[in-house]
Amino acid sequence: MNILFIMYDQLRWDYLSCAGHPRLQTPNFDRVAAMGVRFTNAYVQSPVCGSSRMSFYTGRYPSSHGAQWNGFPLRVGEQTLGDHLRRLGMDCYLIGKTHMIADAEGMERLGLAPDTVIGARQAECGFDAVVRDDGLWGEGPDGFYDRKRSPYNEYLKDKGYASANPWHDNANAGVEAGEIASGWFFQNADHPANIREEDSETPWLTDRALEFMERAEGPWCAHVSYIKPHWPYIVPAPYHAMFGSNDVPPATRSDAERENPHPVYAAYMANMIGQAFQRDEVRDKVIPAYMGLIRQCDDQLGRILDRLEETGAIRDTMIVLTSDHGDYLGDHWLGEKDMFHEPSVKIPLIIHDPRAEADATRGTTCDALVEAIDLSATFIEAAGGAVPTHIVEGRALTPFLHGEVPEAWREVAISEYDYSVTPMRAKLGITSDDARMFMVFDGRWKMIHFEGGFRPMLFDLQTDPDEFHDLGENPSVRDEIARLYGHLHHWSLRNAQRVTRSEGDLEKMRGRALRVGIMPFLWDGSEVPEEATAKFRGPAGEDYTP
Repeated sequence: MNILFIMYDQLRWDYLSCAGHPRLQTPNFDRVAAMGVRFTNAYVQSPVCGSSRMSFYTGRYPSSHGAQWNGFPLRVGEQTLGDHLRRLGMDCYLIGKTHMIADAEGMERLGLAPDTVIGARQAECGFDAVVRDDGLWGEGPDGFYDRKRSPYNEYLKDKGYASANPWHDNANAGVEAGEIASGWFFQNADHPANIREEDSETPWLTDRALEFMERAEGPWCAHVSYIKPHWPYIVPAPYHAMFGSNDVPPATRSDAERENPHPVYAAYMANMIGQAFQRDEVRDKVIPAYMGLIRQCDDQLGRILDRLEETGAIRDTMIVLTSDHGDYLGDHWLGEKDMFHEPSVKIPLIIHDPRAEADATRGTTCDALVEAIDLSATFIEAAGGAVPTHIVEGRALTPFLHGEVPEAWREVAISEYDYSVTPMRAKLGITSDDARMFMVFDGRWKMIHFEGGFRPMLFDLQTDPDEFHDLGENPSVRDEIARLYGHLHHWSLRNAQRVTRSEGDLEKMRGRALRVGIMPFLWDGSEVPEEATAKFRGPAGEDYTP
């Protein structure tokens, strides 16, 4: 079986028609949902691109793998999906984005050259990169945001786009009176991007994926990782005109949220992103473009599905659709991601398992608490392996796919966020070590713990599904807060760093010293089996004692 692992950047869980969006139709996402299982309570381990993706790729929490924010390198030696799958005879490829920063210092210390196979895999999250393009080729006074070569920019130049940076000037900008109408400016979000639709980012990456599948020999796992619908919020024709301000849902926010808000939440509401998305004219421009980007993603997904069906490969390909986090889009007076309300931390997750064992669950939903790290474990099982639980902290979703009830499934979902490098840390006047927050969610009660001496936040999603009313200071819910802190404490005691010895290894090690003649602390040897001391008995030979 092959695995097609498709990720969309910053795709909200509820911006799919199969998830109930009232205006946006996504027939190809729905098509996969009809073929498999749609998980309705899937949560990322960190609501920011880089850290979230490193959790997907390692199957570990951010505080285990250490890459806790964008630009934090994934340290050399962290085992990834590619490491686990290759041991099982499955190759692991990248087509698109990872947002991964290589541990260049660690690689140099160990003598790992990036132009070797092992060095390249260390620098690419364990993948063999068919094409990598992280998709943000912004340029300012100090040069490019990403100093690596952009395959997409080179492609556009080869197609005749004359700009030095066609990613920006064409794919992510429109035209206004003969001038560049940059997609960085929200006022331009309703312009069509100045590019032929077939040359824009999402079709370009789809073409690369189809080329890979045409020549690939299995078994393989292919991570097709789209940059969209991540900002800049601008999309080529005809998608720019498919939706308008009348399609924009009312913002999910309440004045009650701004009455005595938690200090960290208040800092995020007051930042530049939050302030922008609190303006109705911003939402009226951005959200139709965001919906157009999603509709384009859906159409391109249709091309992939059609090819799989035409070739018959769909019969032996697991298909996974997901996202690295959501997008507030003005909900809760916020933009972007970064905190733990549902629009940010909850993600779409749809899995088509082609095996006959999954026939009974096709077209169903699953409400279990699922974490992004569960995909690594799921893929390892799909490749025929046993999950190395001393390394991979997620749990395989195979039982849910096959209509079974897993034993002792998790009671809570955990997510973490390190905001030490953000302006909010400085505004709050706290140390980098204290600029951390943790979500504990049991399916009803969602608690957010903040380091730095702040009180927790608490929401009851049963009575307050929109998460408007923070109960963190309400004395009537002290028991719930204490209970959730108990879960957080239990999670914090997990044994996450003993990654070089499995339970099987420990079992073999137990009593090994006894079997190889190392047994101090005995009185006469009767304390151990007789065979253990057999080498200690027998004729002494010549006596050299005085």
